[in-house]
Parts: sequence; structure tokens; C-alpha cells
Amino acid sequence: MLKELLLTIGIISTLLLPTGLFAQTSNDNSGKLLLKENWFVQPSGKINLKGPELSTKEIVASDWLQTSVPSTAMGVLTRNGQYKDIFIGDNYKNIDKKQFDDSWWYIRQFEIPQLKKGQHITLHFDGINYYANIWLNGKLIASRDSVYGTFRRFEFDITDFLKKKNNILAVEIFRAQPGDFNIGFVDWNPKPADENMGIWREVYLKIAGDVSINNTYVESKVNTVTLDEASLTIKTSLKNKNKKPVSGVLKGKIENLEFEYPFTINPGQTIDLTLTPEQIPALKLKNPRLWWCNNLGLPELYQLDLRFEIKDQVSDAEKISFGIREIEMYTNAAGHKGFKLNGKEVLIKGAGWTDDIFLRDSIESIETQIQYVKHMNLNTIRLESIWGNTEDIYDLCDKYGILSMVGWSCQWEWDEYLGKPCDEFGGIQTEQEMTLITNSFRDQILWLRNHPGIFVWMVGSDKCPKPELEIKYAELFKSLDNRPYLSTAGTRVCKISGPSGVKMNGPYEYVSPNYWYTDTINGGAFGFNTETGPGPQVPILESLKKMLPADKLWPPNQLWNYHCTHSKEAFNKMDVFNNALDGRYGKPANLEDYLLKSDAQSYEAMRAMFEAFRVNIPKTTGIIQWMLNSAWPSMYWQLYDYYLKPTAAYYAARNACQPVQLIYNYANNSVYAVNDCRQDVTNLVAVLNVTDVNSDLLSNKEININVPPNSSVKILQLDTYKGTIFIDLKLKNPNGSRVAGNFYWLSDKPDELEWDKTTWAYTPMKSYTDFTSLGKMPVSVVKMNYELTEKDSDVLIQTHLSNPTGKIAFFNTLILTDEYGGVISPVFWDDNYFSLLPGEKRDIKCSVPKAALKGIKPELILSGWNVAYQKISVK
Repeated sequence: MLKELLLTIGIISTLLLPTGLFAQTSNDNSGKLLLKENWFVQPSGKINLKGPELSTKEIVASDWLQTSVPSTAMGVLTRNGQYKDIFIGDNYKNIDKKQFDDSWWYIRQFEIPQLKKGQHITLHFDGINYYANIWLNGKLIASRDSVYGTFRRFEFDITDFLKKKNNILAVEIFRAQPGDFNIGFVDWNPKPADENMGIWREVYLKIAGDVSINNTYVESKVNTVTLDEASLTIKTSLKNKNKKPVSGVLKGKIENLEFEYPFTINPGQTIDLTLTPEQIPALKLKNPRLWWCNNLGLPELYQLDLRFEIKDQVSDAEKISFGIREIEMYTNAAGHKGFKLNGKEVLIKGAGWTDDIFLRDSIESIETQIQYVKHMNLNTIRLESIWGNTEDIYDLCDKYGILSMVGWSCQWEWDEYLGKPCDEFGGIQTEQEMTLITNSFRDQILWLRNHPGIFVWMVGSDKCPKPELEIKYAELFKSLDNRPYLSTAGTRVCKISGPSGVKMNGPYEYVSPNYWYTDTINGGAFGFNTETGPGPQVPILESLKKMLPADKLWPPNQLWNYHCTHSKEAFNKMDVFNNALDGRYGKPANLEDYLLKSDAQSYEAMRAMFEAFRVNIPKTTGIIQWMLNSAWPSMYWQLYDYYLKPTAAYYAARNACQPVQLIYNYANNSVYAVNDCRQDVTNLVAVLNVTDVNSDLLSNKEININVPPNSSVKILQLDTYKGTIFIDLKLKNPNGSRVAGNFYWLSDKPDELEWDKTTWAYTPMKSYTDFTSLGKMPVSVVKMNYELTEKDSDVLIQTHLSNPTGKIAFFNTLILTDEYGGVISPVFWDDNYFSLLPGEKRDIKCSVPKAALKGIKPELILSGWNVAYQKISVK
């Protein structure tokens, strides 16, 4: 390997280069050198820029901001210490947006290795937002009239523009204007002050010989009956940059499978090559390791090493990670769309993803969040917008077995968010606009199509695409990819693809748990609900203190509302949720009381939504909670908060989506056993206890159960009881060990909804259930100790809990803090927000990355509804 020096602005870094090729990068593509660190950024209005070619001395002497790429203007400013407190209260409103009216310069200096004869260097931009002039060594290589569009990818052959030393790349960025098809957060949070202007995805150089390899794709076909065979088709693009014909051999390797394919390419020719099992019999596999989503099997991955050799010399190479799996879309008897993975129907259980408001996500934060998705027993995320400033989120979904729905966001379909008039098809209307967006989607498919986790492309959100545009999309998919697409996320009939077969009819605001079982028109448990949810999920106290001034923490006020959504029509205050809280649990006395009750209400609501869709299999085919996470500190639409602290709804989702679970049906007062697995569940025992609010036992039953795969079975019709009751459900093996459990609190006064006043946002409440007696529960006691072990990169803490009293210990929470009370994350508890029956013993484990405990003295804390606070040091 050769050592070459990369001279950056004021800094020299060393790169290891294999002969003829750059070293492969973190996403495992050979020939790719990321231009990541040591960029300098400044708005043009603050500098006296005489030209795009500057010396190192000139830049270092000025007030340029050092950063990395990908980044946005606001990302650069915040990482350089500006706007430290913008998320507290309503300080965000004070950002000076005029500074982004100017163009911004991104400048970087670099050096290249000595090129061999026939080698070329190309410069690649995976994403620029929104317009750019690109200069190299003082020469304009592309201008803003051709370099524009958030989701376009650009490639330039810069071989003839390079110097032997001190190459200077200067990119002048102009922000998106109203009517441009930009990244968007719709009404989820405030708009980014800078419109996310910047180089928001990776920039890299690639060295290749006369023939380059591009856009390699491995397409798989699985025998979905036997699952014991699969066939692969390899698609790639070869480009000859020589003025003469070039003959060579395309060589590939997938583990022990190797193949060669000789080829001749004419001068300047680009060939899209398809290699099939008929041409290369080795591409027919026996007993392949299949890629499965979470809770259905292992997410197995393979790697293709592909290279083009000319006279035994490597001209170019690619390394591609892929999974072998088959995705199919089906329509059930009721006309609802669903999806099959490797021939098996999958109930989609997921939530909506958003990037950070300034696109500052790190691979560490993304991995934590995808681990959260898996830990919650979800199997899907929906990316409304093609998020991610790198492929990291898609790589991690592949690794952890998470399916992803990827496509355009609704901000291009409404006047207010796009910034120009929209019609029945949205804002993509002219031939020029359709060409831009079609090319953008083409770029995204070529970028992402090797990811097995992506199971459907979303070309529309709230509306259908214009028919002419959908025809273009359909042609794209036919030529580039074999997975299905959805023309819209809503219940519509599109002129080209027909009925969507999915729905997006709300609610997005708080509704009571029985809503999901009783609604048969809008968001209830039937079909595929592509986005919905029960409104707010209030963060933990530690996070609230980062969002609100100390004197505005209590009672809820306008600053609380500012951290709701930024919709003008709804979800911009806490009234619906808080009125329900007052009516159902009783008016909170203080902030501590409010958080306890809001956690209980959020837990009920989130659990019921996911459980209703599971109980109603096969009428249900999918449910996407709106949302998974938040782009900024928020009160709404999140299973964990902006600071990556799980809410009560997180553990409600985890419990509701246990692969095998017992579930209470609010509509018919009965209990169901649900099995999401690929195998039969047999010889399990369901144990059911009903007690009143004073912990007196009203009923006890044991039932032997068997449940087929991907199904729901009613096992018991419950009696009716007066007052507030608790239902404890436990699923056990024949040896008595716990498989799963569920604990409900119910009242003989049901929640009632005003169905005739339903809007797109929610169904209002007519009257509330009565849980006020929970505030008078007798005091219980929980004894606690722990065991600590280490495993690989994690610390495992097993907490031993017991309730020695005759009273239920209701709605208990375990947290791990540092010695100063700060909540440690990530921490993955087996269960949380749990209850213990009189005399019950239970062990609850948590897993903590060792890195999260470095230099910390952990403390284990237990608190509960009617249980005294406890704290013990973990050593």
C-alpha cells in the first residue's frame, strides 16, 4: 500500500491507498475517498471573496468556520458554538434568517496521488441543497443553472482540472426558494431557519482506469414455497472513458461463488449490463441465508466484490452489501394492501422517522435509534422524505432487520409548505418539474436499491402524483428495481395505479384506547394505516428542563405549546390531551403528578393502538405510529424524545408488540392470544387475574393455548365488574416461566367518543372513563436488589423485585442515573412502567453499553404510582 498525503487547510492527514485504487471507506465501496473533514464555511456577505481560489493563509487568517461535510449552514453555526440555547422556550424565533439570504461558501484544499496512465478522477456530490456553483482551482466546472435539486446526485470528471498540489474545491451554495422541492418537516416542528442549505450529503473523489463501474445492484428471487433456493441477477453500468475500444473481464465474488464475464466496450460508451442465472449458473443458490425482518428471523447479509480487469490490471472495483429476500405486495379480500416477505405475510408495525432539524445526526445516534426500534419489537420505519445525510440509517436497518418505507414527503403537495399553488396532484406540475423530480427519484433508487430493508417506494404522500408523472415513475421502477411502489399514503384512487389500498385518515391527536377497536371508518384497526397516532407523548422531567425555562415548567403554558407541532390547524397546544387527563385521572396537583398521570395515559393509548392492529389480523395489514422520533425538543409524536430518552409510550409499544402476547380487546371485553412468529405457538398457559382497586381478587383462570403463525385467537370472554379493576395477563411455558405479560386498568364507566364530530385530526371525546380512584390506592412496597454482569460491549443489570404486601404495586418505573441524577441512555429494559400483584416476584433485566457508563457511578432508581421512591448504588 502506498502512503499519500492529503493536504487540507492547515492540516495534513495520511491516507492508505492500495495500488491503483483509494482505500475503501466505511460504507465499503472501493475507489472512494470521502472529503469529509477540514472544510471551511462562511456566508458570502461576511467575507471579501475576490474569487473562489484562495490560499491557505488567506482562509486561516479570516473568520471562516471549520466544519465537516455533510453539513448545513445552521449545523455549522451550532457546531461552532453559536445559538447554544435556541431550543429553550421560544428562543428559536430569535434566529436571524436574513443571514441565509446570502450564498454560503464551502471551501476545502486537497492533494491527490500520482495518477497512472489511463486513470481518471471524478468528483461526486450525493446531495447539495439547493443551488450551487462549483469551482476547482479557480475554474467553474458547474453552475447553479445545472446544479440544483435537493435529491439530485452529481458527478464530474475533474482529471483535466487538477494540479499536482494544493487543489482547492470551492462550492457556493444558494438556499431553496419558495416553490423549490426542498427537504421538509411539514408541521412537525419549526422550519429550519436556513432551509437546510448546504452540502447535506457526502462529497467524495473516485479514481478509476479506462473503464469504471457504477450503480451495481444485486436483485434476488426466492423460492417462497420451500425457501431453500434463490437466484441472483447482477446489474451494473460500465463506462469506457478511452478513445479506443477496451476489452476486459468483469470478475465477481460472493463468498465461495466466483464468476467471470469477458466484455468489450466501444470508445466513450456506457453499457448497462445485466448478468442473469441463465448466463452465469453460479448465481443460482441452494439453501441461501435469507434476510428477515425483526422477530421473523435473522437479517442475513452477503457481499459482492466486483471488479473490471484490463490485461490483469484492476480498472475499477465496487463492494456491495446486499440481502437475499423477496418482497411482494398483495391485496386482501377487503381491498387493503399488505406486504409479504419471503412469501410470508407481515403485519407492518412501525413509526415515522425524521432527521435532526439541522441534519446533524451521527452514526452513533442513528444506531441507538434503530436499536430502539428493534427493542420496541417494531419491524418498520417510514421515512416521509428520503432522509439520511449518508447511507448509515439504511445500513443499520439492514443490520438490525428493520424494514423501511422510503419516498417523498407531503410538503410538496400543499401550498403552505411548498410555497406555491398546488392542485389536486400537488405541486409537481410542469414538464420541467416532473423531469427534475423523476431524475431525483432515479438518483435515489440507484443510491439505495441494494438495501434489503427498503420494501416499498413512496412516490406520493397525501395526494396521487400527476398521471404523466406517475407514468414516468412506473417506467423508472420497471427498469431499475423490482420492489413495489405506492402512489400515495392515503385512501385515494390514482388514475394510473388505481386504488391505493392504504389509508391515512387520522387520528393524530389523543383518542381513548377503545377508539382503535371501535372505529370502522377512519383510523381504526383495519387495513394499512400509513400514519396515525394518539397525539402527545410528554418527555421525562430531565428533558423538559432542557426545553423550558425553570419558571415555565409548571403549569402547562404557551411555551409548552410552542414545543408542540407547528401546524396552524391543530396539534399546536396540549388542550385535547390535558382535558382528557383531567377528566380521566383527575386534575394534577403539580408537575410530578402531571408526569405520572400523563405517562399512564400515553401508555394506555399507545399500547391499545398497536394491540388493536394485532388482534384484528388478518383484517389489518400495517400500522405506522406518527411518529418515532422528533427533529427538535417536542411534546408530540415521539416514542423517545429528542434527547433519546424513552417515553412511557416506548415501553407501551414494546409490550404491545411482543411476538407472542395476551391482549385485552376494549371493544368486546375479551382476551386474545396473538402470534406474530413464523412458527406455531403450542402448549402455553395463559394465567388471568382480575382484582379491584383495593387489590381484592375477583377472578383467576388458567387456559392452555395454541396459536397458529401470524394470527390472533380469542381465548376468553370476561365478566363485567363495577368500579375500577385491574386485569393481569401472563403467558407462561409449561414449566411456569414467563413468556410475556400485560397489565390493564379499566373502569365500568367507558370512554365515549363523538363519532359525528370526527375530523381528519381526531375524534373528540363525549365523556371520559373514571380512573380517579387510582389516586386513593393503598400504599404498597417493592423490595429491590440487583446482579451485575458484563457481556461483550454491554453491562447487564438484573433487578430482582418483589412485592411482599397484599396490595398491588401499580405502574412502577425503573431508571438508571449517574450520581448527579442524570438519566443514562441508551438503556434497554426488558420491561418498564410495570405493575406487581400482591406477593409477586419478578426479575427485570436491562442492557447498557459500556461506553454509556464510562466514568459514571450508576444509581438504580425505582418509583411507582403507590410505591415509595427507592435508590441504590450500582457497583
